Amino acid sequence: MFCLSVSQTGNYHRTVKRTEDAFQACNDIVACFQERARVERQYAQQLSEWSTKWKPLVDASPLYGSLLRAWQCFLSSADRLSSLHSSICRALVSEDGDRMRTWQKETFRKKIFGGFKESQDFETGFSRAQKPWAKRLKKLEKAKSAFHKACRKEHMAREREAHAQGNPDIAIEKQRKIQEETELAHQETEKVRARYEKILEEVTRYAPRYMEEMESIFDQSQEEERKRISFLKQAFLSIHRHLDVTNNESVKAVYNELHNTLMSISEQEDLRWWKNTYGPGMPTDWPQFQEWTPDKKHKKGKKEVEQKAVVMERSVMIGGVRVRALYDYVGQETDELSFKAGEEFLKIEDEDDQGWCRDGYVIFSYKFHARC
Repeated sequence: MFCLSVSQTGNYHRTVKRTEDAFQACNDIVACFQERARVERQYAQQLSEWSTKWKPLVDASPLYGSLLRAWQCFLSSADRLSSLHSSICRALVSEDGDRMRTWQKETFRKKIFGGFKESQDFETGFSRAQKPWAKRLKKLEKAKSAFHKACRKEHMAREREAHAQGNPDIAIEKQRKIQEETELAHQETEKVRARYEKILEEVTRYAPRYMEEMESIFDQSQEEERKRISFLKQAFLSIHRHLDVTNNESVKAVYNELHNTLMSISEQEDLRWWKNTYGPGMPTDWPQFQEWTPDKKHKKGKKEVEQKAVVMERSVMIGGVRVRALYDYVGQETDELSFKAGEEFLKIEDEDDQGWCRDGYVIFSYKFHARC
């Protein structure tokens, strides 16, 4: 089969082109799995976005107890899976893709003006081996054509001879001449046949040598292709290892934990928690008899007043009413202000029924001594 395939000039070009095709296939493989890496990245991002979107809603949901924890576990599992698929994306690009590019650069030696040195070497080898074979085939084809032409000529001469025999319209001399032509045609046919057979014998004797040379170059091409196939097999196995989440221990851990969390959902535990938190099981402050005690005016010491100064400061910052003193006033108590007519200050709020503001923590209201 190989002899028949290469017996025609230039029929080895498909084998030579295999190097160029393999280089292009590597480019396609890299592009293919870079796109798969983008799919992994997008999936990881979508998982993260999904978890982020639903986390506050799940946390604020009316579910509680083990049922709530189970729902939350789906979101935390998504975060972990998002991280996993991000790592798959990185592995496909930085590990598998870079390895493929490096191997490509080392394996396929490009020529300055295009093409690959390996292709040129195979092209030269096949062409050199096939050149003498093609020359012999051309010579054989020429001898075959001459033989077939002589056979046709002899065949036509015999038909004329058969037509002339027994035909009274053709002179005896003419018939004898036709017989001579037939004999000459037959002799020429035998002569050409002998030449054709001789050339064919030479071609047949040369065929083993030709096959040996062609197969030697073909085997070199096969060895190069074997190395390419072997590398690509390992590359595909590496990609499979990165994509096969069914055998990934991290993925197994995520789904095992999720499954265990779901299996830990307990109706009794959740119902008991609700009963103790909102139902009959919660502590109850039953009404009890309380003695009456008179209200006591509580004044703060200097230290406590200083501690509450921050409260007064904050109150002023929050709001109040700006007022102006109508006349001079000298405080009669330690917690009263002294001021002169025309001074402005903030009135925080109205006094209580005993004339105090903010539970005794801020100064007396001066509504009788000032106006807004």
